[in-house]
Amino acid sequence: MAVLSWKHVTARTDPDFVVGPDERLSWPRTIGFGVQHVVAMFGATFLVPVLTGFPPATTLLFSGLGTIAFLIITGNRLPSYLGSSFAMIAPVTAAMASHGTGSALGGVLVVGLSLILIGLIVHVAGTRWIDVALPPVVTGAIVALIGLNLAPAAKDNFEKGPVVGLVTLVVLVAALAVFRGLVGRLAIFLAVVVGYLLALALGEIDTTAIREAAWLGLPEFQAPSLTPAVLPMFLPAVIALVAENIGHVKSVGQMTNTDYDPMMGRALAADGVATTLAGLGGGSATTTYAENIGVIEGDPFGGPLVMRLGVGGSWPTVERTRSG
Repeated sequence: MAVLSWKHVTARTDPDFVVGPDERLSWPRTIGFGVQHVVAMFGATFLVPVLTGFPPATTLLFSGLGTIAFLIITGNRLPSYLGSSFAMIAPVTAAMASHGTGSALGGVLVVGLSLILIGLIVHVAGTRWIDVALPPVVTGAIVALIGLNLAPAAKDNFEKGPVVGLVTLVVLVAALAVFRGLVGRLAIFLAVVVGYLLALALGEIDTTAIREAAWLGLPEFQAPSLTPAVLPMFLPAVIALVAENIGHVKSVGQMTNTDYDPMMGRALAADGVATTLAGLGGGSATTTYAENIGVIEGDPFGGPLVMRLGVGGSWPTVERTRSG
């Protein structure tokens, strides 16, 4: 399969219809689903650098570059988006508090190199030992715990705008339950648009920063520094990222009716490459995203091309998020 080649298929309404990794819908529909992936992933990807103190624009840039590298390394066969890892928040904030930003980036760099090494071992030795060391009950629990740790952030955000939050949730559920076809598949995007317009009408959004922000510009780059004293804090994050990636890859395989176990080593190494790039330039560590999997579960159009278009949708926001 060529890395940039997709076979056009016609959408069907039957529940068993799935767009394969080497397939695509019409370009308007493909772009629409790519935008929906941007909407689903942007909040969490942006939140991690806000919590850790890393530049958000730099994190977005390396998230996009990392996702493209991931899709190339996996041969365009594994639809996944690489966003900011919440498993790295604790060691990053601790390292920054004790030894500065450079030491935290050094930890991110070491985590990335460790993932590359583990990925190469899995690719050569197979996944059997991974299944024994990290069975589904373990990887599932780790992924669930990482998600549950975000519940307080969701609660706090909801309390800041309960009316908008409630309306957005109702629109999302209603679109999923009532509509079929394209509208139902774009429920997440539709709900966010309705919620945003309502927030504008209620005066809850200050657009001053958006108007004043530059359209183009470079993110803030920073080099890492290796500080041995902080590196032990990052070792548990390696285990968490391995378990998280394995759980996500297996979930994508179940939803797309594809056996991705032979791709597990490549997936881990690809995430390692993305995290290494981020550590070298000042971005947050990356991981395959549960938000992406949730969107695939909501619609059957989870091919890598949709991921590429979703990544492309983030480029115009890089400088404006830094300025505003």
